[in-house]
Amino acid sequence: MSQPVAAGQTGSSQQAQAPQCVILLHGLVRSPASMTKLAKRLEREGYRVVNQGYKSRKFTVAELAAPTINTAIGQCPKQATVHFVTHSMGGILLRHYLKNTPLKRLGRVVMLGPPNHGSQVVDKMANVPGFGLINGKAGDELGTGAKELAAILGPADFDLGVIAGTKTINPILSAMLPGPNDGKVTVASTKLEGMNAHLIMPVAHPFLMTNNKALNQVVWFLAHGRFKS
Repeated sequence: MSQPVAAGQTGSSQQAQAPQCVILLHGLVRSPASMTKLAKRLEREGYRVVNQGYKSRKFTVAELAAPTINTAIGQCPKQATVHFVTHSMGGILLRHYLKNTPLKRLGRVVMLGPPNHGSQVVDKMANVPGFGLINGKAGDELGTGAKELAAILGPADFDLGVIAGTKTINPILSAMLPGPNDGKVTVASTKLEGMNAHLIMPVAHPFLMTNNKALNQVVWFLAHGRFKS
């Protein structure tokens, strides 16, 4: 399988590159199917893609992170650079993993709509009957309080680009969110200390991983370490 080629590279330099693998981590109450379009796009770019699933509602983030990500890494070629693209809570799983497990082969990371500082939707809906059943243990950990999981994972010490959305298809949830948001997460919450780049796009939360312009930016960041202006 051919490897991704940055602008100006020749075929011979492409072949000389080490193998590159991209692990995809979907969001809460989603499945690998939600990342299929992104997976196919990255495969066309020459990456080895691992579209990893996990039972997002049955366990806590701590219980999910290591087993899920270790399983995915095990499917990447040996010695390959390992990149990640995450959607929503998938980014929190990755942050938890990297905080506790050094990954020497780590490449670049793109997070799509990550609740890096939690979501006010969780704060306001936590006591609503049935909310915990729908979101599960991990979803209940995504509030905005100072002691909530997202707040204690610390800054990024890896090459990170974040894409935030500003369009919504759920005005009820958006009304719970202060400031620009994608219907689930505010733009402000997606930001993370230590990130390399932050991009705002008029896309709703459920479509950040299928929007063609967003996918173009994911591909560009993985290749260049920045978003295309």
